[in-house]
Order: sequence, then C-alpha cells, then structure tokens
Amino acid sequence: MSESKRKRSWAEPFKIKMVELVHMTSREEREAAIKEAGYNTFLLKSKDVYIDLLTDSGTSAMSDRQWAGMMTGDEAYAGSVNFYNLERAIQKYYGYKYIVPTHQGRAAEHIISQLMIQPGDVIPGNMYFTTTKLHQELAGGTFVDVIIDEAHDPVNEHPFKGNIDLEKLEKVIKQHGADKIPYVCVATAVNMAGGQPISLANLKAVRKLTQTHGIAIIHDMTRVAENAYFIKEREEGYADKSVAEIVKEICSLTDGATMSAKKDALVNIGGFLAVNDEKLFDLARNMVVIYEGLHTYGGMAGRDMEALAIGISESVDGDHIRARVGQVAYLGEKLIEAGIPIVKPIGSHGVFLDAKKFLPHLSQEVFPAQTLAAEIYLDSGVRTMERGVVSAGRNRETGEHNYPKLELVRLTIPRRVYTQAHMDVIAESVEEVYLNRDKISGLKMVYEPEYLRFFQARFEKL
Repeated sequence: MSESKRKRSWAEPFKIKMVELVHMTSREEREAAIKEAGYNTFLLKSKDVYIDLLTDSGTSAMSDRQWAGMMTGDEAYAGSVNFYNLERAIQKYYGYKYIVPTHQGRAAEHIISQLMIQPGDVIPGNMYFTTTKLHQELAGGTFVDVIIDEAHDPVNEHPFKGNIDLEKLEKVIKQHGADKIPYVCVATAVNMAGGQPISLANLKAVRKLTQTHGIAIIHDMTRVAENAYFIKEREEGYADKSVAEIVKEICSLTDGATMSAKKDALVNIGGFLAVNDEKLFDLARNMVVIYEGLHTYGGMAGRDMEALAIGISESVDGDHIRARVGQVAYLGEKLIEAGIPIVKPIGSHGVFLDAKKFLPHLSQEVFPAQTLAAEIYLDSGVRTMERGVVSAGRNRETGEHNYPKLELVRLTIPRRVYTQAHMDVIAESVEEVYLNRDKISGLKMVYEPEYLRFFQARFEKL
C-alpha cells in the first residue's frame, strides 16, 4: 500500500496547558458510594468518580482564548459589552436576528413554551427530550413523536436517524389542525436517539411542509455543529462545505432556537433563546426579566457571555469538531470490536449501550439501564447515565411507567477533557461488566420525585 493510501492516526487539535488531578477509588469505596447515592449516578459525589461520562453539558474544557476572554468581563447590570459581542457571534455563525441570553438551555425552553403554547396544543418533534417535553407539558401542550421508525431501532444503520417522518407529521397536522400546532420542535443530533443527526434534505422538506400550513420551526440547537459534521461526512453535495457553512444553513431553515451553550459552544454555563420574529422577541425579553435577569444578561455574568461568544466560533472549527466526534467514534469502535451491543451508527456526543441486549435477562420493570450504569461505576469508577424507562417518566393519564423502545446507557464524552488512554480504560471496564453480565440483578425504585425523576430518584438492589 502506498504512503498516501495508508490510514494515518489523528491527534487532538490542542495541547494541554493545565491538568486536574483525579483519584481512583477502591471497589469497597465505590460500593459504599453507589449505595449512598441510591444507585443513581446523578447522586454520586464528583470526588468519588474516576472518569466522568455523566454528561457533556457544562463539562467541556475551555480554551486559553476563552479564559482570557473571561478576564474582559463587563459586569455592568445593563448594556454589558459582552452581551453585544455574544449577539454579534450568534448573528454571524447562526444567522438568527434577535437573542435573549439565559442561564442555560431549559430556561430558554421555558420562555418559548410559555409564549407559544396554549392549553390543548400539540407539538410534534423528532423524539422527545426530557426538559423540552416537560416545559411543553407545563404550558398545557402535548408532545407527539414524529421521528422516523429507524430511530427506535438500535442496530439500524440509517445515516440520518434524526430525520422527521413527513407522513407522521402530515397526519398530526391533519388530525389536530395547524392552528393547534404552535411549532414543530426540530432537534439536531438527537440526544435520546443516540446523538443521531437530521439531514438537510429532510429539514428542507419539513420546512416546505410547515410553511404550507403556516407552522413555525423551533430548533433545539444544542449540538448543531456535531450534526453539521455528519452532514458534511454523509450527505451528498456537502463534502466541500465547511461545518460553519452547514451550521448556518441549518439555522436558516428554522424560525428560532433554544440553545444550551453548555454543550456545543464549549462553556460551563449559559444558553440563549434566538428568534427572527421581532414581536416574539419583544415578549421574550419582557419575560426574561421576570425569571432570569435583564435582557442584556439574562442570568449570565458578563465574563460567561464573553467565553460563550468565543466558544461559538471555536465550536464550528473543522479541526475541533472532527477530533471531538472522532474521539466518540474511537470509543464506539472499541466497544463494537469487543462485541458490546451499542446504538449504531455511533452518535456525535457519546456512545449509547443497548441495555436490553446487554442485560437480556432483566425486564424493563427492573430498570436495566439504571442497573447497568451502576454496575459500570462499581467496576471502574466510570460514571455514565441512564436513558431508558427512568428518563421516560410516567404516562400522564394512567400513571404507569412509559416503556420506551430504547433502553440505553449513555457514555457521554466531555469536549477536550479526556485522552485516548481514558477511552481505552472505559472500553475495558464496559467489556469486563459485559463478561459478567449474567450475575447482575435489577433494581427497584424507592423514591421518585414528581418531575424529571432520573435526576433524583433512588433505588435499591433486588
């Protein structure tokens, strides 16, 4: 094989300037810690965690440029210069006209839900997300899943499992009427499906359909750059486009967006609501004063807005996003080689273990994904999280558990934090648990909060 044809290794497009020391606990210490946490990895103390894959939200490592930007924080209560820097960055890279900063993404979800949803409304979307769905329900709406069927099949290798099924969407519009649908919620790099992207061809078709009926599209853009990378890699006609160009095209096909900047945009706190309609913007900046803070900071410090403005520009850099998604792919491929059942294709922000196939002897009634997350922690101190029946909550009418087709454990990779050696340690731990899977018994829930139970629920071993 010639030199030019040989597969070459890649490395992260950064070098390390500061390190944070971590501590490996003993098996006995981990047994005590997970029991105290009620077998819920969200309730573990950070000091007891060796490699933290709980979430990629707010866990990224910021760059030297971002840290330098924080030193220029203008903490004026009104009219902070950092707000205007952030506004320009959003307009430049995403193309939305008006922005309302919030302390994080769910605050933006709350505002848009309260402003646009009336009791009895229906909100179609490409698979639910926990906080998004809850805010829609609290506003009196009902979420309806219109994602393609392939998204619910872990082994189906459709390249764009985040796509909306146009027939399903048309059926919802016909059944309820366009006046009962305030907007279609379109997520890029769909989290609950395993970080699966939506194609631009599909988004354009959705846009055409919604415009016919006068329905808006609100974009959950938390991981839009990751979605854009997959479009560049997989969708015909986009190989020569930059990630930044694709990101802007995605946003141009929507009417507004909610953003948890703690993911793609590489900051530890922050978010925003972005819209193109001036009247809606007027209402939103009025509401943000009630719940968050003045419309020129909205719950964020000036220094955090500056770090976010810089993070947006870094997030669409081709080298960065290739390395970010590439590290996830490296871990996923290691697990596939070991015979571990995961969601395919490998997603953008994490590897999702198929707990139903990993623990086939456990029914969903005994929370196999929650069980598996606890077992991985016990083996190695690696913290993961459940995305199955616990996250799905209960049926509002019957009070019974919702039983999703996907019962997953998410190994979420923080951006610019861990090395390839960490990925090897994670893979070895998952493989060890898999080899001993027949010895694993399930859990029973002993405490359940009213909302978003996966954060605080407690369990005991059966």
